[in-house]
Amino acid sequence: MLSEDELVLIYRKNTGPLYAFVSRRVGGDRALAEDIVQEAWMRAVATWPRRGVPEQPAAWLKRVAKNLLASHFRRRRPRPVDPNEIHLEDDRFSPETPWAAALVNWGLARMRRGQADLIEAFHIEGKSLREIAEETGLSERAVEGRLSRARAKLRRRLLPYITDEPTRGNENAEQART
Repeated sequence: MLSEDELVLIYRKNTGPLYAFVSRRVGGDRALAEDIVQEAWMRAVATWPRRGVPEQPAAWLKRVAKNLLASHFRRRRPRPVDPNEIHLEDDRFSPETPWAAALVNWGLARMRRGQADLIEAFHIEGKSLREIAEETGLSERAVEGRLSRARAKLRRRLLPYITDEPTRGNENAEQART
């Protein structure tokens, strides 16, 4: 049985890293990051007393958060993004604004999980090809090839939404945030 003290300790140890994990994926959109983290914890509180705390609570919470993000972005239609906000040609691209992050996550939510996980590991988590190869049991060359194909697929999916013309929705959202 999970005691309240145990849950509080797990919460204190994992909330900061979980928030950072989610925040990187939403381009700093605080409200969305907080909602995702809160929902992940609510699922933990509902599940863990019945099934027990997983061996790696942080990994469990991250997987739930990734699934919640995928569901969130799958339901939303992306807004066009200015090409200056996202540099898909850069091997180390990282979405820097909430709109670019939303667009990238929308695209990732429509890809096979393995491809999306590779892109996230390399571009968002900043892991090296060697680290990814060790985690996946593949050669570095195989990871590099799969990553290249996954990036090409993501680019094709996102290019129709990258435009030089700012949208009213983006301008209004920017004004609301400042």
